[in-house]
Amino acid sequence: TAIMITEQPVSVSVPVGYSFTLRCRAEGRTSLQYQWFCQHQSVCSQIPGATNQDLPVTAQQTQLYTCRINDLYKNAIFSDWVKVEVHQCVARGLPPQLWRGEPVIVLNPTKQRVEVGKPLQLQCAAMGVPAPSYQWYRNGNLLEHQKKKKLWITHAKISDSGTYLCCASNSHGEHWTNAVDIHIGETLPPAEHLQLCHLVFPLATGKIALLVGNNRYQHHPNLMAPITDVFELSLLLEQLGFQVVSLLD
Repeated sequence: TAIMITEQPVSVSVPVGYSFTLRCRAEGRTSLQYQWFCQHQSVCSQIPGATNQDLPVTAQQTQLYTCRINDLYKNAIFSDWVKVEVHQCVARGLPPQLWRGEPVIVLNPTKQRVEVGKPLQLQCAAMGVPAPSYQWYRNGNLLEHQKKKKLWITHAKISDSGTYLCCASNSHGEHWTNAVDIHIGETLPPAEHLQLCHLVFPLATGKIALLVGNNRYQHHPNLMAPITDVFELSLLLEQLGFQVVSLLD
């Protein structure tokens, strides 16, 4: 071909406000020209002034990006479409400066009881540069076809009961979600369900941490420390077995 892409841009998963660069490299028989495009909610548009190999991006919303490369003979080729996934759960915050793009879990799956034959859906999410890949496990066994953020079983069976967790990984490392117990069974009559609640809830031992960082004040300059504190504390508490909910402002 007249033009060959030697470096494709890569998808990323980052907090809102995070700055990074999408890269594209190509070789051709003449000098090359670059033009970046973005797509949001099915609307594709050319990015004004985005005519360099590198595209600086400050993440604001989840979008798709591609780069068109053309030469002086009017040959043209497009790069792969890549996804910039933006997580609003750490709004106006950045990971600590020491973050190098390794996976960071921002959404853990939750414990569920599902009736036989009903759908089972588990969900997780992780930040990472490049965007993490996902792999789900049940009772420590790899689930061959469950490689997305959402685990979906259309008609749950009793054999689908067990302990589930997901591994998010990229070139910088891996991070595991919390393990959750999923029970698939017949619906209990109201009286038996109430009796079960009385038996289970006094024995509950789940540990949940709520972290709230105030970053924006009406009569004070914005602070950066709460963002870093919430991020680092959430990692520490997850390692201690807590399910963590982090909120800012």
